[in-house]
Amino acid sequence: MISTTTVQQNIQKRIAELRKWQQSDGTWRFCFEGSIMTNAFVIILLRTLQVKEEKVIKQLATYIRNRQHPNGYWNTAPDEKGHLTSTVLAYTALLYAGDEQESDKHMKKAKKFIEQNGGIAKAHFMTKWMLAVNGLYKWPSFFYIPMSFLLIPSYAPVNFFDLSAYARIHFVPMMIAANKKFSLSSPRISSFFRTYEEDDWLVGEDRSFVQLLTNEMKKIAALPVYIHEKGYKEAENYMLQRIERDGTLYSYVSSTVFMIYALLALGYDKRTPVIRHALKGILEHAKSLQENELYIENSTSTVWDTSLLTYALQEAGVEYHDPMITAANHYLVRRQHDAYGDWSVHNSHIPPGGWGFSDSNTLNPDLDDTSAVLRALTRTSSKGSFLLNWTKGNAWLLSMQNRDGGFAAFEKNTDSSVLTHLPLDNAKDAATDPATADLTGRVLEYFGTFTDMKQHHPTAKRAVQWLLSQQEKNGSWYGRWGTCYIYGTWGAVTGLRAVGVEPTQKSMQRAASWLKSIQNDDGGWGESCQSAEMKKYIPLSFSTVSQTAWALDALLALLPKEDEAIQKGVHFLLKDAHKKEAIYYPTGIGLPGQFYIRYHSYEHIYPLLALSHYQRA
Repeated sequence: MISTTTVQQNIQKRIAELRKWQQSDGTWRFCFEGSIMTNAFVIILLRTLQVKEEKVIKQLATYIRNRQHPNGYWNTAPDEKGHLTSTVLAYTALLYAGDEQESDKHMKKAKKFIEQNGGIAKAHFMTKWMLAVNGLYKWPSFFYIPMSFLLIPSYAPVNFFDLSAYARIHFVPMMIAANKKFSLSSPRISSFFRTYEEDDWLVGEDRSFVQLLTNEMKKIAALPVYIHEKGYKEAENYMLQRIERDGTLYSYVSSTVFMIYALLALGYDKRTPVIRHALKGILEHAKSLQENELYIENSTSTVWDTSLLTYALQEAGVEYHDPMITAANHYLVRRQHDAYGDWSVHNSHIPPGGWGFSDSNTLNPDLDDTSAVLRALTRTSSKGSFLLNWTKGNAWLLSMQNRDGGFAAFEKNTDSSVLTHLPLDNAKDAATDPATADLTGRVLEYFGTFTDMKQHHPTAKRAVQWLLSQQEKNGSWYGRWGTCYIYGTWGAVTGLRAVGVEPTQKSMQRAASWLKSIQNDDGGWGESCQSAEMKKYIPLSFSTVSQTAWALDALLALLPKEDEAIQKGVHFLLKDAHKKEAIYYPTGIGLPGQFYIRYHSYEHIYPLLALSHYQRA
């Protein structure tokens, strides 16, 4: 039995470190590190626009070059045996940066890997789009989706707002450029990029759906010219109206890069203020500099990290009136949304009150961040401070339950199954925003812990029923936004327990048995990002810090703290030093198979939370 003194000393050490790392504005600013995609996009964009940022380009390229595998390829996760799309992007960006030549040994290796794995034609369609707008790849001859599609009213059976928020914000600029076959001449074109065959860019075997989609698009295309012109104007306004104060589109770097090309396709000059402001937003607000390397975060995670750390610190015993907590909560309150964003299309009868993910996000709140902030504020709001903010946030979060009983990430009832059949890469993962076990569990955990909601409450009852219906045969749940079955099971178990589902209930016992069955010999847990691609649990050969904390926290909700699995898990987290792979392995999911995330904050948030819950158990 691990002594409480040992655990408490570890907790206090973690608290002291976090106190030291807090910024003057009350935030914690950890890196949101995804794939090399963002660095590659920005290098190519800067060269395309002829922006003289040589130091920045060199630092961005250094980051990419340092992550090349000795065999020539790039990965999205360390246990991957090469990733074609990442390698294509890295190869292209390094050529654009200028210090690498095609004749260099490491570049020849990269080129060989690309050729042996299907060539550029097998890369993700977003990458082919980026190559096409820069004159490096041929647009498909048929590729045309009329922008008048945006004019279809939201009450129609299939309409633009049936797409997820993150699909819409990327779809609009991509389609503008694709429809216009916009292509800039590139002085860096090599013979390698010319060796392609006719490529229809589409994936999947359901060609009948492709034909149906094509026929419907032809009908729209037959509409009068003025309607199409109105569609383009609608698309242009859609982008311009969703630019954040830092110049980025919805606070995403990827959509901002796409927007710049779309504006150029619409006839904007590259020196126009909106483009210059967008570039400034990318270079000033999304970069994470470490020594000679520079990484461009696709979105900063400031609100997410700050809210989770503020809650974890309070769970660890830091009082709500401690200056560290007070400063963080004042920051969080200032980031509450007061605008009616796209979420209101399917939920128009509730005022704004949610929170977004990044520091600059004011238009696109999400349920995970909102519940995280509300956890951080609850103890303070119960004393009267921030009570109005907490009440508005509560009402907004409660109103976002889907008709099926679950909770999604960004919007309500944006779950049309038709759009998951779009013949594009990752359509099933990104075209819609359905309820997920991790989100539903975390929202339930918040309401069950910090309000009087229990399983007999209508909202909780529907959510519990939905969650139980989603449990896998082995006792786990799939998590969409964290890796992956461990994350989903943690979210579901802690949510169900918070509203009063007993640990003796059959589904809870199955979850506990599954978690115990996948524990590693060192006491930790580790799951591969390949789980997100294969849609089944794929173990890692080593344990990670965040996944161990999730599994441990779930077991603490189900078993006595003396249980051997829990003791071994605590022992793993208490180690003085963990191997790099235990900390550096990405355990967040952006886009399965393409964009995995290493949240630099997670090694601090979740061990503190799990150890605090162990101490209180």
